[in-house]
Amino acid sequence: MGYLYATCVGFVWGSIWSTGRVRRHDGLWVFRGMPKWTFGRGGSCVGACYLTDRNASPAVLRHERVHREQWRHYGLALPLLYLLAGRDPLRNRFEIEAGLEDGGYVRRG
Repeated sequence: MGYLYATCVGFVWGSIWSTGRVRRHDGLWVFRGMPKWTFGRGGSCVGACYLTDRNASPAVLRHERVHREQWRHYGLALPLLYLLAGRDPLRNRFEIEAGLEDGGYVRRG
C-alpha cells in the first residue's frame, strides 16, 4: 500500500510541476522539466515516478527502476531507511544496489 500511496504522491507532484514530456518507461513514470527545487540530486524516484529536469538517459532509468523496486519492497519505510543509510551515495546501500555507475555517481571503469 505504501508503494501505491508514494506513486500517487509522485504522480500528483510530477503533474503539477513537470513542464516536459511525461512518458511511461518499463513501469516507471518519467516526469521531465521539473524545477530543480522539486527533486533531489539529479532526480528523485517516488514510488513508480521519476522526477527530474532532464536527466533521463537509459543508464539513469535503469538505476531508477531499481529504486522503484525498492519502493515496492519497503513501501513508506523507504524514505526513513534511505535517510538512515546516509547522504553519501558511495556508502548508501540503496544507491549501491541501484548501481553507482548507472546513477552517475562514479565513472564507468
